[in-house]
Amino acid sequence: MQSLKSLEEYFILPAATPGSEPSWFGLILTVRDDAPFTCNDIVRHLTDRRVGTRLLFGGNLARQPFLSGRRQRCIGALENADIVMNNSFWIGVYPGLGDAHLDYMLNIITDFVRQ
Repeated sequence: MQSLKSLEEYFILPAATPGSEPSWFGLILTVRDDAPFTCNDIVRHLTDRRVGTRLLFGGNLARQPFLSGRRQRCIGALENADIVMNNSFWIGVYPGLGDAHLDYMLNIITDFVRQ
């Protein structure tokens, strides 16, 4: 996460819960609303350069077509769930990635946001 610290003006970066020792199986990035690009833009860029990404599971489940027209109870407008649904994506990581792989991903992301 430290390698992406310089890009915090563009992304909300993940943080471990105090007192925890997470085993990161993926890096979740959330594109900030005022970034000069969209989540779709960066995902397309990464995909074109063979960096695998995934959207964050089902996103805001209250917005899924399955629930359309069904009785449901939501407390509030679910703004944060919408932000996650529209602006967040995963980059998969695993212990087999070496420094060259990680540097490649970091360079692809950094070059994109700096252009």
